[in-house]
Amino acid sequence: MALTIELGVAELAATRFAISPLSETVSGLQQLGGRDRNPINLRWLRWADDELAKSPLNLSHTWPLIVSARLNWPEFLVPAPHGPGGSIEDDLAALRRTAASHVRLSLRRVFGEELPAPVTALAERPAAGLRAIAGELRAAHDRLIAPYWTRIRAVLEADIIDRAKQLATGGAAELFAGLHPDLRWREGRLMLGGERWRAEQVVDLGPGGLVLMPVVLGSPHVLIKKRTSTQTTVRYPARGTGTWWTAGTKTPAAGTVRLLGRARAELLEALRSPATTTELARALGVTPSAVSQHLGVLRECGLVARERSGRNVLYMTTDLGASLIGTGAERA
Repeated sequence: MALTIELGVAELAATRFAISPLSETVSGLQQLGGRDRNPINLRWLRWADDELAKSPLNLSHTWPLIVSARLNWPEFLVPAPHGPGGSIEDDLAALRRTAASHVRLSLRRVFGEELPAPVTALAERPAAGLRAIAGELRAAHDRLIAPYWTRIRAVLEADIIDRAKQLATGGAAELFAGLHPDLRWREGRLMLGGERWRAEQVVDLGPGGLVLMPVVLGSPHVLIKKRTSTQTTVRYPARGTGTWWTAGTKTPAAGTVRLLGRARAELLEALRSPATTTELARALGVTPSAVSQHLGVLRECGLVARERSGRNVLYMTTDLGASLIGTGAERA
C-alpha cells in the first residue's frame, strides 16, 4: 500500500531537517535483530555482535517493541526532535514526555487489543515503562553508537548540506525526488511506494511540517509513520553511508600518491566520508595544523570543499576529488 502525505503551503514551509542519535540507536538495534537489514551496515553489525557477545545489554523492555513479528513498531520510540537535533539527552527526554494516552494508542495500533505480556506492563504503567525504556536505550547508545557518533554525525550533516543545496536549486520537487527512488512529489503530495501500488493510505500528518531525518545505521528504505503524536518524520538512508566505516582505512592508489604526495593522498582517501579537521588528525595520527595545511592545498586544487554545519566545519571531496579516488558513484 502506498503512503501519501498531503502538504499545504504552511506545512511545506515548516518542513525541516534534523539529526537524531536516538533514531540511530533504535535503527541499529533493529538491524541487530535482523529487521530490514541493510548490507551496507555489515561491518558495524559484526563489530556490534562481538561487543555484545562480551557483555550483553539488558533490553527486556525495549526489544519486544522494536523486534517482533509485527510489521510496525510504536512511533513514540523515535519522536521528532524539536530542533536540528544531535543530543541523546534531548531525544530521551522527549521520549519520556510521551503522554500515557499516546503510548496506549500506539501500542494498540501495533499489537491490537490483546497485548503481549511485556507490552501490557507498559500500557498499565506508561511513565515507569518509558523511564525503563529510556534507560535501556541510553545504555545501548553509549555502548554501540557513541564510539562512532562523531563519524556518523558527520555523514548525516553532509547529507543535510547536500539536500539543502538541492532545495535551493530545484525546490521541493528536486529535494523529495532525490531523497529516495521510492519517493515522488506531485501537486502538493509526497508519495511513498510508486505508481505500481493500486491502493493508497493518506498519512495522518502530525503538527507542523515534516521532519526529514537521514539515517546511517538503518533500513535501505524510507520509513514514514502513518500516525504520530509528534511531527511526522521521514527517515531515509543518508548519502555516503557506504563509506563511513572504511574511511581512512584504505591505502591510497599509487597513482594518487605520485600525483599528490602520500600525506595528501591519505587525507583525500580519509575524506571518503566527511570529517572535521580534528577527526582527520586523529584518524591519520598527525597534528590538526598539518591537516589544515594539506586541506588548504587540496581546496586550492578543487579536490576538497568545506561547509559549516552548526559549530563544526566539515570537509568533503568535490566531484573532482571523488573521481580521483574512485568514489563518484557513492556520492551521486
